[in-house]
Amino acid sequence: MQILLQPIAFVKNTRQEPIDDHWETIISELELAPQIPTAALENISAFSHLEIIYSFDKVADSTIVFKGHPRGNSEYPLMGIFGQRKKDRPNRIGLCTVELLEHRGRTLKVKYLDAINGTPILDIKPVFKEFQPKGPITQPEWVEDLMRNYWK
Repeated sequence: MQILLQPIAFVKNTRQEPIDDHWETIISELELAPQIPTAALENISAFSHLEIIYSFDKVADSTIVFKGHPRGNSEYPLMGIFGQRKKDRPNRIGLCTVELLEHRGRTLKVKYLDAINGTPILDIKPVFKEFQPKGPITQPEWVEDLMRNYWK
C-alpha cells in the first residue's frame, strides 16, 4: 500500500538546519500551498493552539532508524524509534502543538514549531481540550534532561 500526500502549506522561518535545541525564539509562518483555498483557514483564529503535522522531507533513507539512544547520547537508554521523537523515523512525520499568534489571509504565524524553513506541512488541526490527555502524563526521567534547552 502506498499513501500519497501533498503539502497543504510550507514553513517560513529563520531556522535553516534541524538543530535540536533553542526553538522558543523561532516564529514561523505557515503559508498555504497554491492548490489550497484561503477558505480552509476561515475562523481558525478562534483557537489559541494548533496541531501541525509535517514532513521531515530532508531526512535521507540511509538515516532512518528503528532504535537508538535519543540524540545519540549513550547516557540515555536504548529506545525504539516509537519511544522517542527523533526525526529519522520510518515515515518522516513530525507532529507539534503550536501557539497561534496571528492569522492573515493565507498565512498563520505560530510559535513553538520545531520545523525548519521550507518544511512541507501535511495537515493543520485545532487543539480541542477534549482531545487532551485525561490523566497525568508520565515519562522517563531522561526526557526532562533531553528537553532542557529545547524551548529556550
